[in-house]
Amino acid sequence: TGVVPFVALLLLQRRPVAGRALLVTGSGCPGHSLCRSNVQEQTRRQVAVLNATAQELFSLYLKCQGEPFSSETDKLCNPAGIFFPAFRVNRTSERKEVMVAMYKLFAFLNASLGNITRDQEELNPMAKELLERLHNTTKTTRGIISNLTCLLCKNYNIFQVDVRYGDSSKGKSAFKKKQQGCQVLRKYVQVIGQAARVLLPHLSPS
Repeated sequence: TGVVPFVALLLLQRRPVAGRALLVTGSGCPGHSLCRSNVQEQTRRQVAVLNATAQELFSLYLKCQGEPFSSETDKLCNPAGIFFPAFRVNRTSERKEVMVAMYKLFAFLNASLGNITRDQEELNPMAKELLERLHNTTKTTRGIISNLTCLLCKNYNIFQVDVRYGDSSKGKSAFKKKQQGCQVLRKYVQVIGQAARVLLPHLSPS
């Protein structure tokens, strides 16, 4: 379907979209006015918060799903079979490459969290703590996307990135919805630590 503008991506968090990676640069970058003076420090704090709370979110999710998820976590929550954005950057990668990879990762996570939250509102409407944590994590993720949008525009004049999202859980059974959320959150725990280690040095004050 071609590239998706940043602003459109922020409005389409729950819509599953697939596409090949494609970067576009040009003179029409809309993000310059979005940047705050402390955008790098703010992004550092947001990523650190996600890294610090990911395992707690996963553990609480498991608790709220009940059996067999609590006793067969390794089997049911194995994320090997689900799509997740490839994350091949490291500390020695170019800063622009890291920023683009991070944008794709957090755009994917934002959509996935929206999907999981919708399912849990349906399946576990009384799980107030879990729903609150999901909402807070989504809010932080959206803040990171906004800040990465700004940094890509301001520093590299990149204003369009093609992002692939995961499969929607709409129409699936309650068990499959719980399992998909479990798989995504387990992978999230694994990847957010790596993302923090790679991204934070690139956001250090120059």
